[in-house]
Amino acid sequence: MLHPLDEYPVHQTPLSMAAVGTSDRNFYDRCYFNAHDRTGDVFLITGMGIYPNVGVIDGYAAVRHGDTVSAVRFSDALDDERLRVGPYRVEVVEPLQTVRVICEADEQGLSFDLTWEGSFPALEEQPHVIRRGPKVMLQSTRFAQVGTWSGVLTLDGADRKVDPSVWLGSRDRSWGIRPVGDPDPKNRFDEEQENGFWWLYVPLRFDDFSIIVIVQEQPDGYRILNDATRVWPDGRVEQLGWPRADIRYRSGTRHPESATIHCSLADGTPLVVEVETLGYLPLHLGCGYGEASWAHGQWMGRGWVERVDVDLTAPDVEPRIRFGNIDHVARATCDGAVGYGLFEHASIGRHDATGFADLLAVAP
Repeated sequence: MLHPLDEYPVHQTPLSMAAVGTSDRNFYDRCYFNAHDRTGDVFLITGMGIYPNVGVIDGYAAVRHGDTVSAVRFSDALDDERLRVGPYRVEVVEPLQTVRVICEADEQGLSFDLTWEGSFPALEEQPHVIRRGPKVMLQSTRFAQVGTWSGVLTLDGADRKVDPSVWLGSRDRSWGIRPVGDPDPKNRFDEEQENGFWWLYVPLRFDDFSIIVIVQEQPDGYRILNDATRVWPDGRVEQLGWPRADIRYRSGTRHPESATIHCSLADGTPLVVEVETLGYLPLHLGCGYGEASWAHGQWMGRGWVERVDVDLTAPDVEPRIRFGNIDHVARATCDGAVGYGLFEHASIGRHDATGFADLLAVAP
């Protein structure tokens, strides 16, 4: 089986570009974007992925407005087209710099034509590997970038001009192995795994630099992913040591209201980033990250399009919010500079470092 990309010298294996270099059904290749106007009042999260070994391509676009998340999801059979699914497509205008994202789901009430412009060079993150027993559950390469947006966002007939002097965001591209589609059968290692997941991802855009912090810890606080970097306009990447995040949760919840992230320069000088969270969007309520009704890579049939509206204050929804990964619009300060970006955080189950003993534990 051949693919049009086989005309180009981009091969990494002795295979056609129609195939990937592993038979693991969980191979994936996808993109993620967020966009906001610095207030958190309107928050767009969108992305697209391909899953070659299950033959699926899908995408989603979700807008938080008020207390409602309005999401449109798309899924189809994967063919030669790798950047379009239904009325949704991504156009790479200038690799690693300029990307256009278009949604024409007018029948579902959501459309946009938005152009992303990177403010600083894209950053290749540290390799990320998670094992459950001997099995690799996640092994991925990812790059991240902060930038600005321009264009128009339309929801239910109301147009919002997206002005690049106001609208900011972050994006990432990742590929490798991670659970996709229908879950694998449970095994001994699933039954015996420790009950806890703690994740922090904070890409921030300041006028003169960007800061990207990534931390993942096991229930006992052992760190399995650690990265803190500052990216300068000329492409220099400055490592910022071993970041420590003091997160202040709203009483009776695990909702992060603010955080102090302690970093350090190469000579040991402290570098402190203060973060305040604004509006948020739970990735498991509309975007396909761990949802029961639809998960990335799940076969939904050909030409599937669906809109869902989630009231975050509904009695059957509100208790579920904290049991997933949540993206927050963030306002930050660092050495007197003010910036904005993303505060992505999940704290589920036990985490000794913050005093959460089990799944139901909350801040005092």
